[in-house]
Amino acid sequence: MARLALQSSDWVSVDDWESQQPDWTETVVTMRYHYGRVAAQHCCNKGPPTTSDVPQLKLLCGADFMDSFKVPGLWTDEHIEEVVGRFGLVCVSRGSLQPDRAIHESDLLSKHRPSIFLVREWVHNEISATEIRRALRRGHSVKYLLPDSVIEYIREHKLYTQDSEMKNKDVKLRPLTKQVILD
Repeated sequence: MARLALQSSDWVSVDDWESQQPDWTETVVTMRYHYGRVAAQHCCNKGPPTTSDVPQLKLLCGADFMDSFKVPGLWTDEHIEEVVGRFGLVCVSRGSLQPDRAIHESDLLSKHRPSIFLVREWVHNEISATEIRRALRRGHSVKYLLPDSVIEYIREHKLYTQDSEMKNKDVKLRPLTKQVILD
């Protein structure tokens, strides 16, 4: 779907590494992989890096994602520390969510506040992947919210229907079960 959505872009690319993994992959593992690729390309193209021109990788997320740091068992402190402290976040405001408050209420996020960039939307946009999935599940149109090719892919593969959503109704989220296994 990502390839279809970005097929007309000449500056954004898609990497399918994460989707090729045999199991759910923690965000921090994916970020390490991408940072390694960017750093390898950077060092080979320019010679030895200086501290001022080491590449940076930031996690772009919505304010709802930052709130996920508070979900018990979803993130380890070590992973939050690495994602926010080593890489950093670019967090886009969303609706009534308050990323400033999430930062203030978390000692770990407050510690790394200089690595968190908040982007305030001047035009209120409540569109999110969650809202699009909800609309699809309810049989509502998402025309003009997604490229036609993505809508067609979703229909062909019967994604985000009431039936497909019910298949996993009682299944515990993989990140939560993985944390239990690791403990």
